[in-house]
Amino acid sequence: MTLPRILLWLTLAGLSHVALAASEPAPAETDWAHWLSGQQQTTLHPAWPNPRTPGAPWIKVGVRSQTLSVFDEAGVLIQRYPVSTARRGVGEVQNSYQTPRGWHRICEKIGDQAPADTIIFRREVTPWKYTPELHAEYPNKDWILTRILWLCGQEPGLNQGNRDDGALVDSYARYIYIHGAGGHVQMGAPTSLGCVRMTSDAVIDLYQRAPVGMEVLIDEQG
Repeated sequence: MTLPRILLWLTLAGLSHVALAASEPAPAETDWAHWLSGQQQTTLHPAWPNPRTPGAPWIKVGVRSQTLSVFDEAGVLIQRYPVSTARRGVGEVQNSYQTPRGWHRICEKIGDQAPADTIIFRREVTPWKYTPELHAEYPNKDWILTRILWLCGQEPGLNQGNRDDGALVDSYARYIYIHGAGGHVQMGAPTSLGCVRMTSDAVIDLYQRAPVGMEVLIDEQG
């Protein structure tokens, strides 16, 4: 069948809206079926471009949804994980044990190549590993495991420095991390003391995707 007859057949079939992009040459007749099949299978992805730095990949932590989403340079979602933010809700003041809102950056990363469930104590990787038995022995311990992505606030007076009343609201000084947590932690529910908790497997995956400097939005309504 010649190319004109194929186009006529598409029109009669009600598919006259199929068109070649102006910047893309028409495929050779022998490649037409392959090209058409590829066009029909193309999936359109919604996009959420970085609203702070257009064209940059970014992370959004949704407090309401208890999720962490990673977006690429075009704003296409490339991964989403369940997380656990603060049991006491959102807030920025030191010793509030709340998760701070607003824009942050990943300022430091700790835990390169550490095995899953490795205990990190005072930002030092230890030779010890979390176990359910260890947690049973110390049930109130806030275990920091596997990886740390240490956040620093980017909004003076909200999550960076001090408020006008003098209260410290600095996320970096408050040691706000995205970090791994033990198997006893319920993801998808707020349970932490201010940090963003993830499973060990999830935080390893995120650690590989997220470089130092990547922007992170913690959204109370997200």
